[in-house]
Amino acid sequence: MKWLALMLVATAATAQPRCDKPVYLTFDTGHMGVAPLIAETLKKHNAKATFFLASEPTLTGGTTLDATWAPWWRERAAEGHDFGSHTWDHDIFMEDVLDADGKVARFKVRTQAGVNPPVVRELTPEQYCESLKKVGERFTVMTGKPLDPIFRAPAGRSSAALLNAAKACGFTHVGWSRAGFLGDELPSQSAPNAQLLEKALRDIKPGDILIAHLGIWQRQDPWAPAVLEPLMTGLEQRGLCFAPLREHPRYAHLFKTPEPKKP
Repeated sequence: MKWLALMLVATAATAQPRCDKPVYLTFDTGHMGVAPLIAETLKKHNAKATFFLASEPTLTGGTTLDATWAPWWRERAAEGHDFGSHTWDHDIFMEDVLDADGKVARFKVRTQAGVNPPVVRELTPEQYCESLKKVGERFTVMTGKPLDPIFRAPAGRSSAALLNAAKACGFTHVGWSRAGFLGDELPSQSAPNAQLLEKALRDIKPGDILIAHLGIWQRQDPWAPAVLEPLMTGLEQRGLCFAPLREHPRYAHLFKTPEPKKP
């Protein structure tokens, strides 16, 4: 029976989480120039992350959700990461537009992604929802899997009406923690990598949601892997680990598969 006792001990050990101090690393799409490096770093650390997808220009002249990048997304899905919508066109909310009765009829947005010139336009709540769902449709075509019921408004800008409209079509908003703003979209001159790394290692605490991107056009000194690798290593040395949003206490219920109805 000794072997049985040893097996039970081993099973109990493997059932334990890697640590009880998770942080939630999330990535919004970008020019994809550092996407392979980010994927390699996540695999090296056996870390799960969450990606928010929009159809943005890439360094090679395509878009983040085109056929060229479909295999990359398929590989990330197979690795068990989480995925949410970032709106199809990367629409940054500006303000609610009211009708004659004072009700929100449309959202004014600035459509701005990569090197494309910004365009100000208005979307109805239904059109905003279609933008969120279009990402999910494309994700399923690329990976064969459904998109998770979460989204991140570009630049984190939203309103109560916009959040309610998104929730009505199945999407819950996910922002980030104050210390989790990793600064990769800031200018290199005013926010060098060494400074960003020092700040993140000093301020990030268990439970924080972290945000970075798969490539920022205006940053001259790339953030990844210069900051990402030492950041992950440094946080692990502090006893922290990396978890997908499906394990976050605020969002876990969204990922539960509903039980089949009894006949």
